[in-house]
This record gives sequence, structure tokens and C-alpha cells, in this order.
Amino acid sequence: MIFNTLGLYFFKRYIVTTFWFLVGIFSLIFIIDFSELATRMSALPHYTITGALLMTSFRIPMILQQTVPFVALFAAMAALISLNRRYELVVTRAAGISVWQFLRPFVFGAFLLGVLAVIALNPLAAWGTKRAEALEAEWGSSRAAQTNSIPWLRQIYDGTDTIIGARSVQNGGTELINVTVIHFDPQGTIIQRQDAKSAKLEDGYWLLNDVTETGSGRLPQRMQSAQVRTNLKPEFVQERLAKADSIQFFDLPEKIEIARSFGFSTNGMETQLHSLLSLPLLLVAMTLIAACVSLKFSRFNQSRSVILGGILSGFVLYVVTVLVKAFGSSGIVPPFVAAWLPVVVAMALGSTILLHQEDG
Repeated sequence: MIFNTLGLYFFKRYIVTTFWFLVGIFSLIFIIDFSELATRMSALPHYTITGALLMTSFRIPMILQQTVPFVALFAAMAALISLNRRYELVVTRAAGISVWQFLRPFVFGAFLLGVLAVIALNPLAAWGTKRAEALEAEWGSSRAAQTNSIPWLRQIYDGTDTIIGARSVQNGGTELINVTVIHFDPQGTIIQRQDAKSAKLEDGYWLLNDVTETGSGRLPQRMQSAQVRTNLKPEFVQERLAKADSIQFFDLPEKIEIARSFGFSTNGMETQLHSLLSLPLLLVAMTLIAACVSLKFSRFNQSRSVILGGILSGFVLYVVTVLVKAFGSSGIVPPFVAAWLPVVVAMALGSTILLHQEDG
């Protein structure tokens, strides 16, 4: 059914509908995000219109990735409603083709969209998020410190206890932006503070750039660079500071193994990995939900109830998926269960409802 003439026609209709939904959501996200950035950052000294456009472009893939399930839902609903209103599904049913046959092109298209989101959109989103955070930190935005958890590292080297904090992290944690280094003596008293524009982890030391040193009983001192000795390894720092959603799909298995070797919790990264693996089937579940509310024929009075039912059903599934994913990241629920259970349940419910509607 997928590769015959009728199947290819339905598949083409679904792909074209999905494409226009993606274009529309992309445009809407771009306008809203650019307006929000301009309002929030226009007063910063390094802000430019070109920079704001660039930052918005970097942020869009991550936001778009979050909307993919709804794109699959609305695209399937729009395509099926259009086919219904043109009597094309009526003729298809009259020809003896069951719902399970003519839904295959839509299910295949949703699965293909999920695969593309995982192997293409996700790596682009991870890269764009890092670039946007670095650009925002360079502009000197205080919002990063207010809305995101500031990463802190503690190291004990050569009898000195040091705490290192940063407003932004780049290159997996080996480069820090807007850095604060606090030194303690063996009794736990602060003896020195260093504030630097950036820091880079070299072999055996942190290289601080554009540094202001403040010590007890002396005036602040400006220096072009300074070194802070360390025994931290780049692999350790990367695993300690890396966020699960900032790691692209193809790097997640390796990152999980490295994190385990250092004794770090891998719940967040494992949940992210299984969520990405289950994304194609989540889009299939969204398509089945769309079919449940879109296949009943009505020429004129269908849209309001269909749109409301589809939105509510898809929203509930999405909220449950995000909620259970949070449980998996915190270790309350095993990551595998957290990622796959909502998808399996949604597919089972969608199939059951379709069976009841079509086959009694």
C-alpha cells in the first residue's frame, strides 16, 4: 500500500502538509524569539541586530525539535481532514481498502520525520544551543546567571582548595565564559578571588584571560592572563559540566560510558538517549491519535470538534512524556521505562480506539 499509486499519493500529501507546517512554525518561532531577544538584550553594549538574528538562528533548531511531535499530530490531522472533505477517503473505503492500509503512508511518513529529527535536527540543535549560549555570554547578559544553574567545580591541588564557577560553558566544559575562581586556605578561609572574562583548561592548569584579582588587605589588580594549577582532566570536566540536551545523539553512548567510568550519574543522558530513540514511534503514536479524531466523515461541521480533540489528546500525551522523562532524569523511574512507556501506551490506546471505531 505504501509504494503503490494511492499510497504514494497519500504519502506525498502528508509530506507536503508536514513541510508547510514546519515552514509556518519556523517562521513563527523566528519572529517571536527575535522579538524577545531584541527586547531583552538591546541595552547590552555588544548587542547588534545582526548578532540577534544570528543568535535566533542558532536557537531555532532546539525549539523546533520540541515542536516536532505537534507537527506530526497537526500535519496528520490536516491531511486526513482534507482527504475526508474531498471524499477521497470515502472512495478509498468504498474500494475495499481498510483504514490500516491507507494509514500506512502516514505512519511511514511520521516515522521518517522522527528519524530525520534524530539524525539531522538533533545534532544541529545541540551545536546551535552551544553557539547561542556562548554568544549570549559574550554579550554579558545576566539572564544566564538568573535562569540557568551556574556550573561550579571544586578542586583540591597542592594544599589549596579552589572553587571555579562560570556563567557559560563551551566545548564540553574545557572553555568557560565569565569565570569566578575562589581560593581557600586549609582552614576554609577565602584568601583570593579571581574574576576572568574566560578560562581554558590546558595541560595541568586553567589559563585565565582578562583577570581581576582581589585579595584580603590589598587593592584589586588587573592582569592580562593568569594560571590556576589543576589536576582536573578534560574528560572529567566535560562529563561534569555537560548537559544531556546539549549532547548530540551520536555522542550520547560514548558520553554515557565515560560518565560511568568517573562514577557520575548517567540517568539524564540515558533518558535523553532513549527519548531520542523512541521519538519516531512517538510521532507514529501522534499520527494514530490524529486518525482517531479525523477519520469520521463530515463534510462541513467537523473542524471545531476535531481540532479541539486532537489538540487536547496530543497535549496530554506530550505533557505525560515530558513529566515521565523528568522522573527518568532524576532517577525516580528507570530511563528506559521513562522514555518508552508513554509511547507504548499511546500507541496501544490509539490502535485500540481505531479498532473499536473501524472494526467494532
